[in-house]
Amino acid sequence: SENPSVTLFREYLRIDTVHPKPDYDAAVRFLERVGTDLGLACQKVEVCQGRVVLILTWQGTNPRLRSILLNSHTDVVPVFEEHWTYPPFEAVKDSQGNIYARGAQDMKCVSIQYLEAVRKLKAEGKSFARTIHLTFVPDEEVGGHKGMEMFVQRPEFKALNVGFAMDEGLANPSDTFSVFYGERSPWWIKVKCMGSPGHGSRFITNTAAEKMHKVISSFLAFRESEKQRLKSDSSLTLGDVTSLNMTMLEGGVSFNVVPSEMAASFDIRIPPTVDLKAFEEQVAAWCRGAGDGVTYEFHQSDPWWKAFSGVCRDMKLQLKLEIFPAATDSRYIRAVRHPAIGFSPMNRTPVLLHDHNEFLNEQVFLRGIEIYSRLLTALASVPPLPNE
Repeated sequence: SENPSVTLFREYLRIDTVHPKPDYDAAVRFLERVGTDLGLACQKVEVCQGRVVLILTWQGTNPRLRSILLNSHTDVVPVFEEHWTYPPFEAVKDSQGNIYARGAQDMKCVSIQYLEAVRKLKAEGKSFARTIHLTFVPDEEVGGHKGMEMFVQRPEFKALNVGFAMDEGLANPSDTFSVFYGERSPWWIKVKCMGSPGHGSRFITNTAAEKMHKVISSFLAFRESEKQRLKSDSSLTLGDVTSLNMTMLEGGVSFNVVPSEMAASFDIRIPPTVDLKAFEEQVAAWCRGAGDGVTYEFHQSDPWWKAFSGVCRDMKLQLKLEIFPAATDSRYIRAVRHPAIGFSPMNRTPVLLHDHNEFLNEQVFLRGIEIYSRLLTALASVPPLPNE
């Protein structure tokens, strides 16, 4: 009666890929078998002796477009078996549906969720313009130096023509899903000010222009403070501060008519050290301080994030944007200038990666397959970009 996806997940968990002697061959054979069963093209790249990256590819209808990369690592960290309730490589499932095994959260769950999302979409007869690559890499848990760090320099990686990558995230004990990013986050914000219209010869009160003056003053005062912070601290680089520029100003129909609406657009680049929620609250406060009828809206410049966040919004998934507290293979992908986010769809789950009694509930696991299938549909359908 067990869901076949769960059975496959448990089978993968039973493959002992623990350091210091991970059985990479067994993992690659298993994953290659699943990929072949799904009709995916398989490629193996030995980046150094005994370290193989497996690439499974679902070809898109327009291979010239940049691809979607789904990355996961096959290795897991050591265990102290005396602290485990169940043997860590038997993938025991208890009466609540919790599956206990090393790698249940970090990150064999994601590997199987990727594959099962592809299975689901293929069974529905779906096809997409963009190619989807799944990469399974070794040695992430020991720094990735004989894994992704070497792989991104290889011609086989460059041939993947990556546009956007997803990698591992973390569980979240609340209803929220954690999303991890690593570089400055671009925000394009348009602020609209509504006010009283009238003839240009009168002192109209509560005008859009007066409100806009307050908005611009608040935004540019913050710009100046960040500019001075960068200037006064030689240890800081541009990537350590928030840059802000007003790039467009709109409003008005005639010299002698006070407009009822004006708008200003701002290009803001926010470093990873900034709490995005707190910064948005600051933006909201600047708008409130300018008076009634002042609103702001995002014009996200990143089509990948727009597709990703749009799915999450439609599925009513609460997101929390964070900086990953450790290091993942995403840093190597970003280093060669490909956008990457870390996301493991595990909410209502204690964070147990590298901990004793690591587990994942089967219902959370199955929900993750549905989430990934929706994400892949959106990401692989992003329309051609201007430089494509």
